[in-house]
Amino acid sequence: MSAVTSSLKPSDNSNEDPIAIALFSEVLASEQLMRGRLSRSLPKGMELSHFIMLNYLSRQTKERTPAQLARVFHLTKGAMTNTLGKLESYGYIHIRPDWDDARRKLVAISNAGDRARDEAVLAITPIFEDVMGSLNPNTLREGLRFLREFRTALED
Repeated sequence: MSAVTSSLKPSDNSNEDPIAIALFSEVLASEQLMRGRLSRSLPKGMELSHFIMLNYLSRQTKERTPAQLARVFHLTKGAMTNTLGKLESYGYIHIRPDWDDARRKLVAISNAGDRARDEAVLAITPIFEDVMGSLNPNTLREGLRFLREFRTALED
């Protein structure tokens, strides 16, 4: 029996879920709880998807195309266009034509976007401090290592 197959079956003397189902359930429940807490704490009108995009763009040293952003965030082009349209309407990003290829557009964060991102970080920092403060630092490091391996395995 392979490791994958055995991880999908509960042990003979247990009523517990198989480890794979339990793992995915915990990750999904954690994500839902995290999204809920962060969304409630963000500045009025800002959605979590907006913050995530602004946070990403704030760390970039060059402009990105909408297609590149869609790949990074594993979104459809339509979903990315919707998010970018909202951010542009708020003045948080600049979208301009690519002067070398008129078929493409380039996206960069604006000064207003940087300020909105910074405001959001201030609003959600207490959540991070509360949660991280309740966790053992060694367990946290081990968990982060595992989650990176888990994400990498999902991407393959």
